[in-house]
Amino acid sequence: MNKARFIAAKAVAKVTNEGAYSNLLLNSMLKETNLSKEDKALCTTIFYGTLDRMVTIDYYLKSLIKTPLKKVKSLTLAVLRTAVFQIKYLDKIPVSAAVNEAVKIIKASKESFNASFVNGVLRSLLRSEILLPEDDTAESISVRYSCPPWITEILLKGYGAQFTKEFLEDALKTPPVFIRVNTKKTDKQKLAELLEKKNIQATFTDCDDALLAEGLVAPEETDEYKQGLFFVQDISCQKAVGMLGIKDDSLVLDMCAAPGGKSFLASLLAKKGRVVSCDLHEHRVGLIEKGADRLAIDNISAKCLDATVFDSTLGLFDRIICDVPCSGLGVIRRKPDIKYKPQDSFGELIKIQRSILYNADKYLKQGGKILYSTCTLNPRENRENVDDFLKNHKNYTLEAEKTFSSKEGGDGFYSAVLLKM
Repeated sequence: MNKARFIAAKAVAKVTNEGAYSNLLLNSMLKETNLSKEDKALCTTIFYGTLDRMVTIDYYLKSLIKTPLKKVKSLTLAVLRTAVFQIKYLDKIPVSAAVNEAVKIIKASKESFNASFVNGVLRSLLRSEILLPEDDTAESISVRYSCPPWITEILLKGYGAQFTKEFLEDALKTPPVFIRVNTKKTDKQKLAELLEKKNIQATFTDCDDALLAEGLVAPEETDEYKQGLFFVQDISCQKAVGMLGIKDDSLVLDMCAAPGGKSFLASLLAKKGRVVSCDLHEHRVGLIEKGADRLAIDNISAKCLDATVFDSTLGLFDRIICDVPCSGLGVIRRKPDIKYKPQDSFGELIKIQRSILYNADKYLKQGGKILYSTCTLNPRENRENVDDFLKNHKNYTLEAEKTFSSKEGGDGFYSAVLLKM
């Protein structure tokens, strides 16, 4: 039995049945193994690939299995899903290996009674020609681009069919890695030259001091990262913070900051100013402090704060970053498990988002600006929240607004700059 395939299937089962976070789960499981570098890479590819393509994979399985998939035993279903992914999407793996290893995994498990079932389903898949639907209904787009219909419907309603198909197609690709140069320690030219010596192609972008780093697989393991020469931050996020117009002497409040990327960028922009970087959880505040330490940023202070509750001791600020908790639909290419969260699990988010935005007003000086941002493409969490705020705060105006899409290179991201008059 191939251990890499077994771990991948077991991890898929945990994500789908227990709602585990994919990145944290897989990292934890791999740390407990002695897999080779190659097997870890195979496990990672199968795990994330299966999550990426699971709606499409289940379409194939439903065509072959009369029993509803929810009634199929947990590990059996996960093994079938990972095997279908290998058969349909991994050209370098022989189909015989995918089938045989799937059967071996089941035989060695508590669900060994399903071994012949797994073998039969996968053999049927090899013999069958199952065509995917080609029309542009929400259901068909969902199957082709492997995204639950409720998310597809949100995108179609908000942005139309062309945008939806392009975004979901990009969501199935390997996401790019963007980094921000720490200008306190180096510049983009010097950093690019250092990275290129390690076969990492660092390309300049249309965003100041942002680099596209092709081949940067494990940033935290590089000497340049450890020395604090850069931090990882998607370019959409960098551009959004740039919209806020932070000045050299700005006092900036980042209300939902961990792990700290926007705060770090704000501190570099506010060279003579100060950034108060907050998060609800103490251990996440620690992440901000650790990051600031690595980057040698000394004009930032991290605090544990409930962003929905006003704290009069903080004082007033020139700029506020209000990057609220959201459904994360703009980053599904990085976190595919988001696609499989129950739709109603996002129900309370809008109330929280509005509460945080309303509270931000209390910290802002007259003439100051709030950046309201999310990493989702759900209009209810974006423009509708902004419209609600403006309706109830007549002393504000919408100065700028931008919805970023993967077509521009970065993640799906929404940002609005609100000016207090």
